[in-house]
Amino acid sequence: MTTPVTSVSAARRREVIDALRRGTVPQAGLGLFAVGLERFETALDDDLTIVARGGSAFHALRGEYGSGKTFFARWLAERAKRRGLAVSEVQISETETPLHRLETVYRRLVERLTTATHQPSAPRAVVDSWFYALEEEVLADGAVTEDDEAALAQAVDELLERRLADVARTTPAFSAALRGYRRAVAAGDGAQAEALIAWLAGQRSVAASAKRTAGIRGDLDHFGALGFLQGLLTVLRDCGHPGLLLVLDEVETLQRMRSDVREKSLNALRQLLDEIDAGRFPGLFLVITGTPAFYDGQQGVQRLAPLAQRLATDFTTDARFDSPRAVQLRLPGFDLPALGELGRKARDLYAGAARHPERLPDRVDDAYVDELARALTGSLGGRVGIAPRLYLRKLVADVLDRVDEFTDFDPRAHYALTLSNDELTETERNAAAGAGDVELDLDLDTS
Repeated sequence: MTTPVTSVSAARRREVIDALRRGTVPQAGLGLFAVGLERFETALDDDLTIVARGGSAFHALRGEYGSGKTFFARWLAERAKRRGLAVSEVQISETETPLHRLETVYRRLVERLTTATHQPSAPRAVVDSWFYALEEEVLADGAVTEDDEAALAQAVDELLERRLADVARTTPAFSAALRGYRRAVAAGDGAQAEALIAWLAGQRSVAASAKRTAGIRGDLDHFGALGFLQGLLTVLRDCGHPGLLLVLDEVETLQRMRSDVREKSLNALRQLLDEIDAGRFPGLFLVITGTPAFYDGQQGVQRLAPLAQRLATDFTTDARFDSPRAVQLRLPGFDLPALGELGRKARDLYAGAARHPERLPDRVDDAYVDELARALTGSLGGRVGIAPRLYLRKLVADVLDRVDEFTDFDPRAHYALTLSNDELTETERNAAAGAGDVELDLDLDTS
C-alpha cells in the first residue's frame, strides 16, 4: 500500500526532495513513488513473510537502463525494514566488488548493512544487541543471576555455541571471534573489541595480535564467506531481525570482465543459489539486478547452462501477464502517462514542504507536469525509460524550487528546458545526441 503524502514526516520529505534535486534515487520514502509496482506487492510481501519465518527467497530483476531496477530494490528494502529485516545493497564491480570473490561481497554486505534503527555499517550494534538478547534469555531461564558475572558469562558462551553449532561445523572461527569480542568488551579492551568486529566484518587490516588473542588465524576467504553469511543470519535472527534482504546490483557488469573472471563469477552466483535452495541460509532474501542482455546473451547467464536453467523464465507472452512470483521479474519501464504520474506525485510531495504551496496548483498544474514530461522525453529521443531521473531533477530544481522562491516566476513564461553534457549520464548523452543538439531549448507553452 502506498503511503499517503499527507502522512509523510517533514524530515522524510526533505530527504526525498533533496535526493530528487540531486538526480539520485532516495534512500527512503520510495513507496511515495511506486508507480506501476502495485502488481508486485502481494507476491513480494508473501516472500518477505516466508523469509521472516525462517525460509528463503530469490528474485532476479530484469530491465534496461532507466527501467527502475535500483528504485525497485530500494522500494523492496523499505518494505523489508518495516517487517524488521536487515538490508544490504552491494554494487558488483570488477575492481571493487568482484562477484567471484565472495569475501569481498560479504565485506561490502556488512559495510552496507542497515536496519530500521541503524544506519549502514551496523555490525557492532547488531552484535551487541545479540549478546544482550543471549544474556536476557539466560537470565529468564532462572538458573543464573545477574550478580554472578562468571556464571552468566559461561552460560552465555554455552548458548552462543548452541546457536552457532551449524556455523561452527564449517567456519569455527566465526564463533571464536565472537567469544573473543565478548571477552574484550568485558575486560574494557576497546581496541581488541573493534579489531574483532572488523575481522567479523571481513576486513583485512586486522592486527595479528588481536586475531591471535582470540584464537583465530588468517583473513576471510572465498570459501569462508558463506559460513560468515550463515553466522550473520543467525546473529540477526536472535537479536530481533528475522532475516536479511541482500541486493546484488548491476550484476550485468560481469559481461565486460575477462572471460575467466566472468565464468568464475557466474559459477559463484550458481553456488550461492544452490546453497539457498539447499536451505543453508534461513532468513535470506537474495535479489540480483541485470539487463535483458545479461540474462539472455552469451556473455552473461547463458554462458553457464546450470545457472541459465535456474533463472529461466518465459517472457514470450504479453508483459501484462508476467507472473510476480516468477524467478525473473521483468520491469517494463515508464511510459509517458506513468512519467506524468510520477511528476504529480513529486509535486504533491514537494507542496507539503514548500514555503508557498498555494502557488503550485496554478503554475505547476497537471497539464504543465505532463508537458514537461513530453518535452524532456523528446530531448532524449523519445526514450521514456531513461527519463525519470533527469525529469524529476528538472521538475524539482528548475521548476518547483523557483516557483517556491520567486513570487513572479511562471515556468510557462520564464523557463526553457535546457540540457547540458555535464548533467547527463553516458546513456542520457547518447540519447540526447541521437535526438539532435544536446544544448536544447524547448517551448513549454501549453496555452
